[in-house]
This record gives sequence, structure tokens and C-alpha cells, in this order.
Amino acid sequence: MRNTLVFGASSKPSRYSYIAIERLVDAELPTLAFGLRAGSVKGVQIQTSLEGIEEVHTLTLYMRPSRQVPFYDAIIAMRPERVIFNPGTENPEFYGLLRNEGIEVVVACTLVMLSMRTYFPDTV
Repeated sequence: MRNTLVFGASSKPSRYSYIAIERLVDAELPTLAFGLRAGSVKGVQIQTSLEGIEEVHTLTLYMRPSRQVPFYDAIIAMRPERVIFNPGTENPEFYGLLRNEGIEVVVACTLVMLSMRTYFPDTV
């Protein structure tokens, strides 16, 4: 299954992570969410713990680099196939750690990828 984990999710409609969840759900892509505060977006619960989050194909980051550091090991342990670094989340240090583990690094915008049908070209 191609689960996407929106990492740094927010239940505030003005946030790009919120819009990403909406668009992923609208595209009928299995969507999970992790954030620092619980909430819900379009039926997707924002979890505040990484426990129980499994089978992540794509992790799309919406968390600034300084906040990513404590999550490096947990993200790597999830073994996603790819991590998308959205604008404002770029982190060359983390790119290297992920690539060393064989995880694809994509520096792009999830929203643009979805609109251009390049997110999963065969399904979106």
C-alpha cells in the first residue's frame, strides 16, 4: 500500500500541511498524519505519537529543519521509500542520512506534485 505520512501536520486551514492532507484525501491516496498537536483534517486524525504508524511509502515533511533533528532516527526507522522536503523544510544534513539508508530524497512541493500528476504518476 502507498501510505503517505504528512509529517508536521496541522489542523489550521491556512497551513500547507492541512491543504496537502485535503488534496491527498481528494486524490484517494491513503493518508496518515503526525503533528505536535492532535486534530483532524478531512477525516484524517493527526497523531501526536509515531507509535503504530507503519507501512509508510512517502513521508512528506512540513517541519522546519531545527524541529526535524529529534525525529531523524524515528523517520529512518520507518523505512519510507521516499521523503519529500517541501519548501522551508530543506535540510542537507538529513538528506545525507536518508540517502545513506537507501531512502529517496525529493526536494519539491507535494501540492505541486499532486497538481502536476507527478506524485504517483500511475495512480493520480
